[in-house]
This record gives sequence, structure tokens and C-alpha cells, in this order.
Amino acid sequence: MKVLELLEEIEEIVDTASGFPLTGKIMVDAQELLEIVREIRVELPDEIQQAQWIKNERERIIAEAKKEYEAVIADAKRQAEALVENDDITIKAKLRADELMRVTEETAKQLKMSTYDYVDSILFNFQEKMEQLNGLYFGDMFGTIEKTFNDINTTLASNREEIKDMAYRTQMNQEEAPVQPEPAQEPQEEE
Repeated sequence: MKVLELLEEIEEIVDTASGFPLTGKIMVDAQELLEIVREIRVELPDEIQQAQWIKNERERIIAEAKKEYEAVIADAKRQAEALVENDDITIKAKLRADELMRVTEETAKQLKMSTYDYVDSILFNFQEKMEQLNGLYFGDMFGTIEKTFNDINTTLASNREEIKDMAYRTQMNQEEAPVQPEPAQEPQEEE
């Protein structure tokens, strides 16, 4: 991960910098640090795009499950209509259609739940890495970068809450309302 390498480079600069006796302060090349910070800003959108890809993949999997569910339901209805001529066959067809419907709904529910768990674990790992980076490498000098990490962390937490809410609604067999994604905020640069 390029961002981690750049942060390690900053840490090395700080560790090897000349110090002022009795002050705990050091002297570093501001241009060199600013260049590394610029590179970090360039790399961060890639990480954000990865999170967006995960969200898009989740939506694609859910759409495929719904499409498969609808195809099975339509097939079950066609089979049931073909067997309506005989009462005994009609009863059996209805039972079979109900069973297919139940199995399909359970399969779709399990697929949704496993998708939510997968997306949540990826978001949790990413959130944990962001918190580690924030704790290890940023102090007063890097206020702007800290704000960016906090914004990303807030977005990730919001996405996790959304996943948990959708999982809860799925668990409770509630209809999902379409979720409008919040627009990503651009980090503000300090002058």
C-alpha cells in the first residue's frame, strides 16, 4: 500500500532529523515533507475507490439474487398454472410452489446476510487501518490529513451502519427502501 510507504518515509525523516537540545523539537526539510503529503493525497482516492467498488459489488450481488429469486418464482407460477386441471395435482403444485418460494426466499436472505457480513468485514478492516494510521502518524503538523481520515472513518462507519440496518431489515423480512449514497466530501486544503 503506497500510503503506508509514504507514512513510513515521514516517520524515517522525523526519526533521523537533527534535534534542538532540551526542547524535544527537530529540524526537517519542509519541502520534502510537503511533497510526501501531496503524494499521500494523490494515493488516498485509490483507497476510497476500492471502498466504492465493494459497495457496487454488494449492490450487484443483491440485484443478481433478486433476479434469480424472481425467475424461480415465475417458473413456479408457470408450473402451478399448468397443473391446475386436476385438484390433486393442483394441491401438490401449490405445495411445491410454496416450498420453492420458501427455499428461494431463504437462499436470497442468506446470500444478502453473507454479502452484508463480507462488506462489513472489509469496511471494518479498512476502518481499523485508517484508525491505526491516524494514531501512529499524525500530530499537530498534519491537521488536514487527520481531518481527511476522520471524514473517511465517518463515511465508513455510516456505511457499516447502513449494512447493519439492511441486514436487520432482511432478517426481519422488511422491504428495503432505496438508499441514497451520500456524496463524498473533498478534503479541504489548508493554506
